[in-house]
Amino acid sequence: MKFPIFIADAFTAKAFHGNPAAVCLLENKLDEDMHQKIAKEMNLSETAFIQKLHPTDNFTQSSCFGLRWFTPVSEVPLCGHATLASAAVLFHKIKNMNSTLTFVTLSGELKARREEDGIVLDLPLYPAHPQDFHEVEELIKTAIGDTLVQDIRYSPDTRKLLVRLSDTYNRSFLESLKVNTQNLPQVENTGKVKGLILTIKGEPDGQTQAFDFYSRYFTPWFGVAEDPVTGSAHTVLSSYWSQQLGKKAMHAFQCSSRGGELKISLRPDGRVDIKGSAALVLEGTLTA
Repeated sequence: MKFPIFIADAFTAKAFHGNPAAVCLLENKLDEDMHQKIAKEMNLSETAFIQKLHPTDNFTQSSCFGLRWFTPVSEVPLCGHATLASAAVLFHKIKNMNSTLTFVTLSGELKARREEDGIVLDLPLYPAHPQDFHEVEELIKTAIGDTLVQDIRYSPDTRKLLVRLSDTYNRSFLESLKVNTQNLPQVENTGKVKGLILTIKGEPDGQTQAFDFYSRYFTPWFGVAEDPVTGSAHTVLSSYWSQQLGKKAMHAFQCSSRGGELKISLRPDGRVDIKGSAALVLEGTLTA
């Protein structure tokens, strides 16, 4: 079996920045175990599989497709950057004629629409609730030691733990912070937490480029020590920082070594638009 495969760097306009995702275009149904084998072979944080929903569908003309995401070790219910990469491949490489694409996923229908300066993802917005520190103290201490913590929230929908660091810290501190992820799956093995978000408030206006908030994201429970730029984490971060800052439109930066930026707009229907760019860096044929 042979089919097209691409790698696109998401949430960046420059190659080798942002978050890379592999994108597979499936003309026919793939054996179930092959999804995981291919994702393991690609060894990226996510591999996306775009599937035709009907035999008469066409990657150039159809507007609705199935979409699944796999890390090297398991399938995940939501991946923003691989959705952005998938839309970028269809829009910019396959030359899909539609202005909006709909993806049928484990998180429901997700839409991606093209704009002149990027692609906008219509994603769920997930609230995060106050979390008692003592219940997650061992996890936090293992990850960041004695780093000062200002707020802790938990998103039951995504099983992500949001840890806001002290406002005394700045972007350079977050970027250089050494985070111990190796032991987290042993420390937290109940299944409650599957992702750790570290975040700080943005710097004041007047900086070279002002951002409303910064973050880093870790998910060793899914085999990814640190994810470079994470759309799904921002479905939680957007809800939290909108409440904290009193803003519906925000500009965010994820401070991994690759880095990536996201433009966020909360919608009246309780969802969130997240805009980003993507750079295609590889195209080829996968033989399975």
